[in-house]
Amino acid sequence: MFLTVEQLEAQLPDATQLLSDEPEMESSLHYLQLLLLVTCLEWLWRERNDYFIGANLTIYYSRQQLRNRDFRGPDFFLVQPTEKRPRKSWVVWEEEGKYPNLIIELLSDSTAGVDRTLKKELYQNQFRTPEYFWFSPDTLEFQGFRLSGQHYQEIMSNDAGWRWSEVLNLYLGIAEGKLRYFTSDGSIVPTPEEAAIQIQQQAQQAQQQAQQATQQAQQAQQRAEQAESRLEQEQMRAERLANQLRALGIEPDLDS
Repeated sequence: MFLTVEQLEAQLPDATQLLSDEPEMESSLHYLQLLLLVTCLEWLWRERNDYFIGANLTIYYSRQQLRNRDFRGPDFFLVQPTEKRPRKSWVVWEEEGKYPNLIIELLSDSTAGVDRTLKKELYQNQFRTPEYFWFSPDTLEFQGFRLSGQHYQEIMSNDAGWRWSEVLNLYLGIAEGKLRYFTSDGSIVPTPEEAAIQIQQQAQQAQQQAQQATQQAQQAQQRAEQAESRLEQEQMRAERLANQLRALGIEPDLDS
């Protein structure tokens, strides 16, 4: 019995409902690092709706892989352009064949060997992911690679040890033991909490400057009032002296 394409499609399961099949993060240190990567980028791109961030989420890229269950998803990946909406997993054949544009793996004792070899080869050869980074929250080992032709080439770091991501248009670098994003001018991309603190500090500074300006204006007004008072006093004194001269029969020369 032959099936039409429509009949075959009707019998296939809805792959968009495939659940992620990822284990828990290695440690709270890994979890906090992953949370930092997600929240900072989402804050920076809060006005955008053309990307998807996967955090410890399974990527299903072939039905063979789905049967074998032989692949664990990246710790962090970015796909763009795509619709920004919740997903239970990333199913390549349900997403117009799109693979991640950038992947970051967080090394641990149990995954480092695979992340440096098998996964790197998979992302290079199968996914063709333009940029791949790994970082160890424990040892601070940090590497970055960019696809050049058929192979990954190491992304060289600048003097600060940061590596430029063409996908993000940002630097990735280590600050206080954490992998962070930096803008091209060297500013760190804040978390929402850090941004709130910065805004509060800026508001306080603006308020202090306004208060200082008010005080300076008040002081200037006081000085002006004092000067005006002295002028009035001098005018009154001059008038008294003129009256005294007139009493003596002398007309004062007020114009001299």
